[in-house]
Amino acid sequence: MAIFLKGFLIALGLIAAIGAQNLHVLKQGLLGRYAFTVAMVCCICDWILITLGVLGLGRSISQMPMASIALALVGAAFLAWYSYLALIKVIKGTSKLEADEAEQGMPPSLKATIGLTLALTLLNPHVYLDTVVLLGSVAASVPASLQINFLLGAASASLVWFLSLALAAKLLRPVFVKPLAWQILDSITAVVMAWISVSLLTFAYQLIQTN
Repeated sequence: MAIFLKGFLIALGLIAAIGAQNLHVLKQGLLGRYAFTVAMVCCICDWILITLGVLGLGRSISQMPMASIALALVGAAFLAWYSYLALIKVIKGTSKLEADEAEQGMPPSLKATIGLTLALTLLNPHVYLDTVVLLGSVAASVPASLQINFLLGAASASLVWFLSLALAAKLLRPVFVKPLAWQILDSITAVVMAWISVSLLTFAYQLIQTN
């Protein structure tokens, strides 16, 4: 149980930090569009990456700087565009919960929503550093016979966090009926996405300098 809790708490600390994934789950919950599906997609991605880390593949990823640089540049461009779109909504005053279909177009399909979720999750090298490399290195310090307990703890943290976030978003919908609340969220989204984009560019630059 101690190893399970260790995996749970370390993973929760990494996942709960504000970022693209969490804001996306929150936004889908507020919109009432595929919130739990999006949460489960995030969980499944985490489970796969955490499992790869526990299996020892973190060392392989850390030894592929060119792949990390390419991923960081693509991710930075994608998040910069996402930040721009959120900022435009704030500037134009179109941030609101119930979007007018004539103004905003039809809501994205389930397929498009899942695609965006995968992009926000997998185009960020820090996701691999946290789940595969960091959690993998911690798991390596655990006796082999107990690593499954660590893995289950980390996977449980992902499930609990994302489902709780989706549920909390649904409960917050009455607050976000007010355009100002939604405008604040879009402002936070724009800033966070821009910050992550810059951090990815910095990460890529540092890798280029050291290789």
